[in-house]
Amino acid sequence: MLRRLAAAAVLLIAGLIPLAAAGAPQRPADFISSDEVLTWINGYRHKPEPHRLPLAIKAMSRFGGLRDPEGAGVFVGFIGGVIGTNPDIAGDLIAKSFPINAEDDWAIVRAIAHSGLPHWKHLLAEHAFRMPARKVMIQKFIDGSLHTLGATVEQKPPSASEKFKRLFTGEKPKGPMVDWALDASPEVLDMLWGRFFATADYGPILRIVQMLPWSTDRDSVEKLTVGVMAKYTLASNSARDPKLLAMLKKSGRHQPKETAKIVKEITDAADTMQLSAIRKEALAAIEDLKRKGPGSKRDVMTAGRIGEGAIALGCIGAAATGNVALGLPCVVGGAVTSAALRTLSGQ
Repeated sequence: MLRRLAAAAVLLIAGLIPLAAAGAPQRPADFISSDEVLTWINGYRHKPEPHRLPLAIKAMSRFGGLRDPEGAGVFVGFIGGVIGTNPDIAGDLIAKSFPINAEDDWAIVRAIAHSGLPHWKHLLAEHAFRMPARKVMIQKFIDGSLHTLGATVEQKPPSASEKFKRLFTGEKPKGPMVDWALDASPEVLDMLWGRFFATADYGPILRIVQMLPWSTDRDSVEKLTVGVMAKYTLASNSARDPKLLAMLKKSGRHQPKETAKIVKEITDAADTMQLSAIRKEALAAIEDLKRKGPGSKRDVMTAGRIGEGAIALGCIGAAATGNVALGLPCVVGGAVTSAALRTLSGQ
């Protein structure tokens, strides 16, 4: 009898173990490569998994994706976007992201500051003890010395002549409807794409659209670089994302004439998958500045370095397909690379 009871107990326990295992919460799987991180980021807006963010941050650090502050804007924007859209668990996500390489924790500071959360300053202060080397950086964000992605400055009111002209011509005001405290740059372009991947929001796309007039600038190579990369990344991504394409078409209806024309060029290229034309146009624009003489050539050489953030990691984030390693020049769908810019600049 005792043997039968013991055998029954063993069978009962054996039967309960699978049930308990089935009912236990599954731990999120770790990322085994940088490509896997990129693929996850690219698909996150279609299938949000905020609980995997700490693992992604640790993987980015492990694989060197946060090593270069000028080239990690996509990741900063993405982390900030995930934190910002999950306010109830934001503190927990931040806490679980540690430990990481000490030289990489700057990215978490920036991500919290750029998250858009109403209590982001409180979050920074709360987790400052985890990042003792970033004390100065944290303080500058809290006291406003460093601007956040969403910060604005007072817009200059239109002059009397501008008001008169708009009244009788119906002309829309040029440029953004608000003045951003953080100037447009390759890093800002990267962060906006990262935020879009995390949120699928219209806001980041609208702000990228506001950079498009710079794609026709012929005086400043820095502005030209940002403008053409905004144009190319919008075309490249909208060609692969129907919802983004529809969003972009909608935005064109509310833009000044100059910007609306560029948006139409982008959406036409995306609809017909004629992306190479925009890439060639970007190269031709920079080549045109190169021909203007030694001064312009020096500017172009600078632009090659300035643009590496947007063209390399920014482009990786903007058109990630999971087959490009973190930290390497981006070649997605024939994208312009940092090497191509160096060639154009005569280096």
